[in-house]
Amino acid sequence: MANELTYEQYLEEQLKDPEFRQAWEDSEPAYQLKRLRILKKLSQTELAKKVGTRQPSIARLESGYGINNLNFLRRVAEALDAEVEIHLKPKTAVSRSQKAVTYPRPKRQSRKKVVA
Repeated sequence: MANELTYEQYLEEQLKDPEFRQAWEDSEPAYQLKRLRILKKLSQTELAKKVGTRQPSIARLESGYGINNLNFLRRVAEALDAEVEIHLKPKTAVSRSQKAVTYPRPKRQSRKKVVA
């Protein structure tokens, strides 16, 4: 049985496949949610009650299929005493000569009621 791979060796081999790597990386948020729930010693049903939803919604979220609603994700994170962080990064490298262009945010106009 000298040819048996450890889990780490097997995973390393699988991650060489770009399709597998993408699927692995896409599953990371769901994995983090499930791991945190388990560390907090909560069942899916208990977490659902804290969030104000039903257990199947938590199951979908943990399977990776329910992470399409940021507000729901934030509610779940709050129930787990966690924060949601989102990072955007360019797909291609940005050279130092390319300066970021910033635009000022437009000021909100006050909504004063007009009394007639």
